[in-house]
Amino acid sequence: MFRSFDGLGHQGHTLRRVTALIARHPIVTLAGTLLLALATLSCYRQPTEEPRAPTSPDPVKHGEYLVRTVGCEHCHTPGGIYGEPDPKRQLAGSDLGWKGPWGVRYPANLTPEMETGLGSWSEDDIVHAIRLAQRPDRTPIQVPMPWFHFVYFSEDDARAIARYLKTIPPVAHQVPERIAPGEKPTGAYIDVPPAPAWDAQHLQ
Repeated sequence: MFRSFDGLGHQGHTLRRVTALIARHPIVTLAGTLLLALATLSCYRQPTEEPRAPTSPDPVKHGEYLVRTVGCEHCHTPGGIYGEPDPKRQLAGSDLGWKGPWGVRYPANLTPEMETGLGSWSEDDIVHAIRLAQRPDRTPIQVPMPWFHFVYFSEDDARAIARYLKTIPPVAHQVPERIAPGEKPTGAYIDVPPAPAWDAQHLQ
């Protein structure tokens, strides 16, 4: 019924235990079968290789490693938030907005496309945006972009990211304009609820 669990290591051991449990307790066969199916799916959808830090001093490879491990593609690549980022549109921006006290904002196109992406930004502009959370026109980069994490990148790390972003294929895609608080969005968005009491203590 299911593929062999050999080669899955700890996950395969867990799946074999679930299978044995189902065999010993037929009364839970249906629920157990569903559990086994979900567990099997999650195991086979995981990457076959762990991300590895580059051993080469090449800053472009280091930048790629950072971009792929800090989660840029989660928001900026179409399908990323659903677990299926589109490699043909890597970092080309998303039409899925994030709605909160800031209004609605959309993940930007980070490819080096001249009209809709970062093609007109210099390497220094990108480094400045990462480390100081400011665009070239000095407007602030704000949430939901987690700028408060990225400002801790070193100069070398930020420059490696900038150099990598200059090497990816340019994709023409204009993300929707930001929507001010109180205005009604027309497209898809994720509604971030108001902060609960525990989370909001330092915000008051």
